[in-house]
Amino acid sequence: MGNGVATSRSIFLSVNGKTESIVFSPHCSSQDIHDLICQVAQVKRSSQIVLKTSEGGHVPIVPDMPQNTTDSAYRVNVTKAGDSGDTEVQALSLVLSKVGEQAFRMEEFRTELDKRLNIIEKRLESESLKLVEIERCKKEISEVRDQVWQQGKKLSQASETGSKLVPMSSQDSEDIVLTADNGIKFVSMKRVPAFQKYILSQETVEYLKKPTFDNWHWEPNEMLSLLEHMYHELDLLQEFNMNPVTLKRWLLCIQANYRNNPFHNFRHCFCVSQMMYGMIHLCGLDSLLPKEDLGILITAAICHDLDHPGYNNTYQINARTELAIRYNDISPLENHHCAVAFQILNNPETNIFANVDKEAFQRIRKGMTMLILATDMARHAEILENFKKRTEEGFDFSKKDHLDTLKMVLIKCCDISNEVRPMEVSEPWVDCLLEEYFNQSDREKIEGLPVAPFMDREKVTKPTAQIGFIRFVLIPMFEAVAKLFPALSDSMVQQLKSSLHKYETLKEQEEARRKQARQPKGFETPFPRITEVMVTPLKSSLDHYEKLKQEQQQTAEEK
Repeated sequence: MGNGVATSRSIFLSVNGKTESIVFSPHCSSQDIHDLICQVAQVKRSSQIVLKTSEGGHVPIVPDMPQNTTDSAYRVNVTKAGDSGDTEVQALSLVLSKVGEQAFRMEEFRTELDKRLNIIEKRLESESLKLVEIERCKKEISEVRDQVWQQGKKLSQASETGSKLVPMSSQDSEDIVLTADNGIKFVSMKRVPAFQKYILSQETVEYLKKPTFDNWHWEPNEMLSLLEHMYHELDLLQEFNMNPVTLKRWLLCIQANYRNNPFHNFRHCFCVSQMMYGMIHLCGLDSLLPKEDLGILITAAICHDLDHPGYNNTYQINARTELAIRYNDISPLENHHCAVAFQILNNPETNIFANVDKEAFQRIRKGMTMLILATDMARHAEILENFKKRTEEGFDFSKKDHLDTLKMVLIKCCDISNEVRPMEVSEPWVDCLLEEYFNQSDREKIEGLPVAPFMDREKVTKPTAQIGFIRFVLIPMFEAVAKLFPALSDSMVQQLKSSLHKYETLKEQEEARRKQARQPKGFETPFPRITEVMVTPLKSSLDHYEKLKQEQQQTAEEK
C-alpha cells in the first residue's frame, strides 16, 4: 500500500443504451470484474458477459483491460444462464478471461515467491540457524519453486494449445489462510468469499440497532454478514469508495486474526461493533458526525482486540513478553492490536480503504489508532475526566478535541458494555471473562508473578467481580455520556443499576449461606443476652468493614 493509496482503474460501459462505469483495483481478479459488470447490468452473476468495442472488437475481461472513455464505452452483451446465444463468442470470452486471470495470478504468485525467498534467506543469514533448520528451509524453497514450475507449465500449455480451461474445483475455490512471517493471517482469495449472504428480515435489521441484541444466537458466518450489513446501511461503501468484494475479504481476514480465547475472541469483537452500531442510531450520531467518523468508529471497534493473546497488559509487563519489550511497557496489547489492523490494511486484497486519497487515509489511520489505544483501562480515569470537563463547559460538536474525546468514550463504553444488555445475555460473558482471568492467574502462580485478587479463582466470585466494576466504572461513565445523550438513561443506565442490584442480592445470599455453614449445629450460648447486646453488633461491624475493604481493593485493582 505504501502511502495508503492504490491506483484504481475506471472502465466505461454501455448498458441498454445508457453509459455506466465500474471502478476496480488492479488487484481484483477477472471474476471480481465480471461480478461488478453483472451488478451494473442488473443481471445474475451466472450470466455470460461479452464486452465489445464500438467497432465490434472483443474486449477480454481481465484486470489490465484497456482503459476507455465515455465516448468509447464498451458495449455489454449479456446471455443469461440457460439461454441460447453466440456460444463460440462465449467460449472465446471464457478462455480469454481465464487465461488473463491465470496470467495475473501467476505474476502475483511470482511476487509472493520473491518475498518468501528473501525472508528465508534473511533468516538463514541473520539467525545462524542450525543444520536441521537450514535443511528444512532448503526443502521449503525447493517446494515453492516446484509449485511455480507446475503453475507455469499449466499456464503455458493452456496458452499455447488454446485448450478450454476447466473452472477451478471446489477445493481450489476455498478460502486459503496464509500466515506471514510476522504471524499475521491473511485470507488469500481470487473469488468472492464463501460466507453466505443472508437476507435479513426487517425485524432483524431493527433488532441489530438495539442494545438488547442477543449475540449468543448467531453463528460466525451470520455475524460476518451482519457486520457487512452495517457498512452497507451506514453508506460507508459509497463514502470510502469500497469494493464490496474487498470488504468481504477484509471481514474474513479480521475473523481469522482473532484467537479462540474464552473472552477476547471474534464474538466479543462482534458485540463491541454491534453496540457501537446501536449507539450510532440511539444517539443520532449519523446526523451529528461525518460519515468518515462513523466509518472510523465501526472499523476501530471491529479491530480493537485483534490477535489478543488472552493475557492482559499487567501479565505482559510482569512477564517481560516480546510485546511489552517492543512497546516499552506502554499499552503493549493495544499497540499490537493497531499494528495487526494496519498490517491487514497493508495487503491490497484486504485494504477496504484502497480507493481513498492519501490525506483521507492518514485521517483514518490516526483516528483508528487513537480509538484502539483508548481501550486500555489504564487510561480510563484520564479519558473520562476529559470528557466530563468538556460536557460541563458545553459540548461543541464543531470542535475537533471535543469530538475526539467523545469518540474515545464511545469506544470505551462499547468495549465494556456487556452489563448494559439483559442479564441472560450478559451473565455468560462474566463466566467467559472469569475463565480467562483464572487461566492468567494460574499461569502467574506457576511463573512466580504477582496475581491480581480479582483474577484469583480462590478469592473471586461473580458478584464480587461485577459489583465494584459496575458501581465505580460503568455507571459513572454511562451517566456522563447520558448527560449528552439522554436516550441512554432509560436504555442503558437503568439496566446497569438493575444488574448492580441483582449482583448485590446474589452476594448477600452467598454470605448468608457461608455464615450458616460456619455455625455449628445445636450450638447454644449460655449467655444469650450478651450475644444479643454485644456479639451481634460486633459481627455486623466486622461484615461492614470487610465489605468496604473488598470494594476499595476491587476499585484499586481495576484502576
